[in-house]
Amino acid sequence: MTVRIGVQLWAGGTPDYRTWRQAVVHAEELGADAIFGYDHFHKPFVDLVDGVPQLHDEQPEVNNFEAWTALASWGEITSRAEIGLLVSGMPYRNPDLVADMARTVDHISGGRLILGLGAGWYPQDFIAYGYEYGTVRSRMDQFDEGLQRIEYRLEHLTPKPLRQIPILIGGGGERRTIPAAARHAHIWHSFEPIEAFRRKNELLKRLATEAGRDEAVIERAIAWTDAKTADTFVDEGVTLFTTEIHPDVNGYDFAELKTMLAWRDQ
Repeated sequence: MTVRIGVQLWAGGTPDYRTWRQAVVHAEELGADAIFGYDHFHKPFVDLVDGVPQLHDEQPEVNNFEAWTALASWGEITSRAEIGLLVSGMPYRNPDLVADMARTVDHISGGRLILGLGAGWYPQDFIAYGYEYGTVRSRMDQFDEGLQRIEYRLEHLTPKPLRQIPILIGGGGERRTIPAAARHAHIWHSFEPIEAFRRKNELLKRLATEAGRDEAVIERAIAWTDAKTADTFVDEGVTLFTTEIHPDVNGYDFAELKTMLAWRDQ
């Protein structure tokens, strides 16, 4: 079992674009296996409570940069790590266009794109840019339809992607997200503590089997907490661990990523 380490480098709050760019280069130099951005037009000021984002009362404007245009450049400035977004919001772009964008970044990077996809959740992204926020149900309906369109378009582009682009689906919703992951994902990423993960992982296995898929082809990914907890998740089949790095006025602090890489390499 090969364990991999991923890092999500938040653009929100970066001193400038060059600092964010250099963080991507440095993460690869340190040995990260996957480097992710996020797909927000404004930085969310948020805490995760049991894997569910809880927004702060105030959402100030800070420096931020668009994700997909930057991701194309990452394909040129990196050479080894996989790259992607954790995750791209389905409502923000035509799904067929997303497939084409993904195929293009796949070629730019030499076949290193991970296509992270989600339904979107941060209200300010929708409202400020004129997208309909709708309801959780309407966004999930749009997400399910978009997944099918992306899969179809990826098979009908000329030229095709360099590899089967792995689709990453993030989240632990048992009614809609995990069923979508069971049908479409090559990577399922979640934030649950171990007992909730075990229950949801069993649901994923069952639903994947019912959909005619081998659940073993779906990589399990989880947000990092500490080395002891990570050992337990490895025993449950998790092979990709991710951390978020939020910049401050001095840039990016890679201490936790270094801890994770040392744990991987022990």
